[in-house]
Amino acid sequence: MNLKDQVKALIDKHLEEHSNLFLTDLTVSAANAICVIIDGDEGVTIDDCIDLSRAIEGNLDGEAIDFSLDVMSFGATEAFVNERQYKKNAGRTVQITTLDGKVQEGLLKGLSDGKVVLETETREPKPVGKGKITVKKEHLFDLNNIKEARVIIKF
Repeated sequence: MNLKDQVKALIDKHLEEHSNLFLTDLTVSAANAICVIIDGDEGVTIDDCIDLSRAIEGNLDGEAIDFSLDVMSFGATEAFVNERQYKKNAGRTVQITTLDGKVQEGLLKGLSDGKVVLETETREPKPVGKGKITVKKEHLFDLNNIKEARVIIKF
């Protein structure tokens, strides 16, 4: 079993006991630099990262392997890589880019039957009279048609 498979098995075992956390990325370089990125349904604390780091280190230290280990939380501005992140970020403003290059920004309503539900607001002319009204529309995006989705942070 190679080092990446060993680490993945240790992560899977740890995450079985911490079901609110999930793996978003695992890389192992040729120099055995291990980088683990996790996310959580309610976020990730520093203690979550420490616990996972200890679970990995504690089982690899007995091996005759020279390695470095970084365990970190998923970045707030990174593109989603896991279906659970759509559920976690419901209620937040996101930007979705489809495979054909179309970009849509709106309120993420959640995930339903493999489709992302996004609510947008547009200003349209009133049906009667002058002026404009704000109209809310829901758009459905098939997960397989999304190239990239990320949270938009506004200050």
